[in-house]
Formats: sequence, C-alpha cells, structure tokens
Amino acid sequence: MNYKSDLKNILKFWLGSSIDYEKGGIFTCVDREGNIYGREKSVWFQGRALWTFSKAYNAIEKDPEYLKAAKNIYEFLPKCTDTDGRMFFTVTEDGREIQKRRYYFSETFAAIGCAEFYKATGDEKVLADAEKYFDVAYECFTGVRKTAPKTNPENVNMKALSPVMIMLSTAQTMRSATNKEKYAAIASECLDKILNGGFLTEKALLESVSADGKFVNSPNGRIVNPGHSMEAAWFLMLEGIITNNQEAIDAGKKVIDITWPLGWDEKHGGLIAFTDVLGKPPVQLEWDMKLWWPQCETLIALKMAYMLFKEEKYKEMYEKMKDYCKKYFVDSECGEWYGYLHYDNTVSTTLKGNIFKGPFHIPRLYMIMSVLEEDGKVDRYI
Repeated sequence: MNYKSDLKNILKFWLGSSIDYEKGGIFTCVDREGNIYGREKSVWFQGRALWTFSKAYNAIEKDPEYLKAAKNIYEFLPKCTDTDGRMFFTVTEDGREIQKRRYYFSETFAAIGCAEFYKATGDEKVLADAEKYFDVAYECFTGVRKTAPKTNPENVNMKALSPVMIMLSTAQTMRSATNKEKYAAIASECLDKILNGGFLTEKALLESVSADGKFVNSPNGRIVNPGHSMEAAWFLMLEGIITNNQEAIDAGKKVIDITWPLGWDEKHGGLIAFTDVLGKPPVQLEWDMKLWWPQCETLIALKMAYMLFKEEKYKEMYEKMKDYCKKYFVDSECGEWYGYLHYDNTVSTTLKGNIFKGPFHIPRLYMIMSVLEEDGKVDRYI
C-alpha cells in the first residue's frame, strides 16, 4: 500500500456522490461502487468527515475540494444539534431528528471536526463551535449534565473504557487548536483513568469494570474489544510522545503485547471483533468477524511501537497485518475497503459505508502513515 497516493483515491471515493451539496452534510450509506442506498445521515460522521477532510487539507495536501467538502459539512452541523445543545445520532437528509442517544460521541466528533476546520480557516466562530461541542460532551462525561445510565446502577454499577479513550483523543485534538492548559489537564485526567482506573490488567485492557475499578466476572465484565485496545494503545503512546511521559508510552506497548495474542486470528489472520478475557464463550454473535477499523488501529499501534522501541517483532506484526489488509480488505477494483468480513475472510457485505462506517478510520490510518513515513514525527500529525 502506498499510503499517500492511496489516500487521495480513498478521499476521492467519498467526494463522489456522498457530499450532499443540495441539503448539506455527507451521506455514508453507500454501496460498493459509492452509490447511495440510504439517505439518513449519521451525525457521528458529520463530525468525523469534517475532521477528515480538514485534516487532509491541513496535513497532507491543500486541495480546495477538501476544504469545500469540509465547509459544506460544517454548515450542516446546526441542523444536527438539538435545542438543549446535545446532538442527534441520526437525522433525515435535510437534518431532522431520527434518533437521539444517551451517548455523547456525536459531540466529541463535532468538536474535533470543528477544531481541525478552524486550523484550516482561522475562523473564530468555528473555534467557538468546537469548544461548545466539547464542553457539552465533557459535561456529560463528568456527570454535570445528566444522561440516562446504561444499566441500573443500584444493581450493576460499571464504567466503560470507550468514553475515556475517546475523551482523551478529543482533548488531544482540542489542545492542538486552543487553550493548551485546559485540554492538557483533561487529557491527563483521562490518561490517569485508563492507567489507574482498573481497565488495564496483566491479561487485557478491559472494556468495562466496576465503578470502583474492580474486575467483574460476568459476560460484560470479561469483554475485550481488541480494536479498542489497539486504538487506546496508540492514543497512550501519542500522549506520551507529546508530553514526554514514558509511563504512557510503556503502557501503550503493554496494551499491544497483551492484546495481540487475544485478538489475532492465527488460522485465518486479522483481528477479531471481541473475545472473553477468561476464554469463556463471547456473547457477541459477531465476535469472530473481522471489521475494518480494528485492523486500522492495529496498524497504527504497531507502526508507532516499532518507531519507539525498535523491536523487530512489531515490524513483523505490522507487515503481517498490512499484507492481510491488502489481501482481504482493500477493494482494488472499486476503491476503499470492505467493512465486514466473516471469520474466514470472505466478504460479509459489499457495502462501503453505513451509519458507523465512513471516511474516518481508514483515512486517519493513511494520513498518520503518510506522516510517519515522511519524517517519523507523529506529533506533527496532531
């Protein structure tokens, strides 16, 4: 894979019929060829795509088409925002609410999208929007703004890894755009929660633990999401690089070392979707499927680990994963990647996008790799 030239083709795939210049925003329900098969819009991907096209413009190439797409998506965000400041999860093609969830990831993705678009434009209103969306998300994260609990806390009181790792990554992006002291403190807070909150054990980085950081021996408590773990690993290493924190870098290395044996399919290749840390039957029916994004996160984590530690095993693991993705995920005929493979790497569905898959994980991978292969300075990427 030639990351920089391939990135241009991947972004071109999404710049086709996906950008809605009539009603605003971006469609992500596209088939193998990039044709739209569903007109509902993912609010996650309004923010994510805004970030992607802005980042490509800022870090890779000053292509005016990237900025044009980003501007169109940015101007659609107000339609995706409710009167209480919270964002929807899905909307109609013209921006009317379909679903609103308790999760605040729509707001975190809008924040990073606006922050990156601000870097491209210098527009202070865009920066104000980035801070507005971040503050709403952070209020939800800290409990200042109440959201419905996933389970009854009187009976099962657990905390999840994903909000913490996403808040860490969001704070990293915000810190690169404005108010470094504020967002550095939040990033440090999230780093502490990952390292010392009970998620990181000698066996795995767990998806959920009790509210006081203890292991819960239940199907949910035993879940390991290898893709999340690998993503968290490079978030940790990146934070260590930026802040000169060796503990964070070493923790990222540890996460890779304990996750690879749990997630890598020795028979067929690829990283599986879920596993049980104690080897019991995983409850997720898609547990042994191969999804696009865990492979992306693993490639980034392995590349960074080799860059930092110079251990040949990481180079070998990286090359193994790279060859696997090129063979099974990359669609050399129609472009982009397939999103979902069965355990034996046969294609489960030929769609290229839905409300969860769009221009984010794959372009992010290609952009980071382009930067690393150019000068190795991953902090320049942020």
